[in-house]
Amino acid sequence: MNATPLTVTAPDFRAPFQYLAIEGPIGVGKTSLARRLAERWSMSTLFEQPQDNPFLERFYRDTARYALPVQLHFALQRAQQAQEVATAQIQRTPLVADFMTQKNDIFARLTLQDDEWQLYRALAARIDTPAPAPDFVVYLQASPEVLFTRIQKRAIPMELHISDAYLRALCDAYNEFFYHYDSTPVLTVNAEHLNPLESDADLALLAERIETMRGRKEFFVKGTAL
Repeated sequence: MNATPLTVTAPDFRAPFQYLAIEGPIGVGKTSLARRLAERWSMSTLFEQPQDNPFLERFYRDTARYALPVQLHFALQRAQQAQEVATAQIQRTPLVADFMTQKNDIFARLTLQDDEWQLYRALAARIDTPAPAPDFVVYLQASPEVLFTRIQKRAIPMELHISDAYLRALCDAYNEFFYHYDSTPVLTVNAEHLNPLESDADLALLAERIETMRGRKEFFVKGTAL
């Protein structure tokens, strides 16, 4: 009797979304995850360029003094990046970014005084280029303690001035933002024990959750999803 050939279904590595955004506080692993997902799904990438902001290192040293210029520079950068997102959509190019252009207000509201906030909003409105909302957002979470350890480990000189208080406030601001955010589906991922950069199994696990999520919001911890 001839055996029936075994049919093996290959993984579907086509991009599940046209525009995927990875978000979360500094040190959580946004860029690394975006790169790996882009490779897996043959997507183009769009990355933040914090090193291009000439005020950022001074901001980490003296937040109050340099908060306004650092945010205005990022507003200009976001306007350019919004155009790049729009171009990718027109060209039907699948895109993964390690930020959302809508994130600016998280940082601005956290660091600016009320009068500076009003000035920032007025100026940003003049230069703002509305970007299409992502089709899907992966929000990476980690505790301030874990983030602080990762930042110290990667030892980017200007980041070493980031204070524990700033990290804690930033984590709270992100949680508040995504608690209310409902423009697109959001998968909130506990990134403390998930290592998609070095583990192919973890990458496949997370990719499967992204591909199969059907609701508007889910919370994913390695081993379970809520």
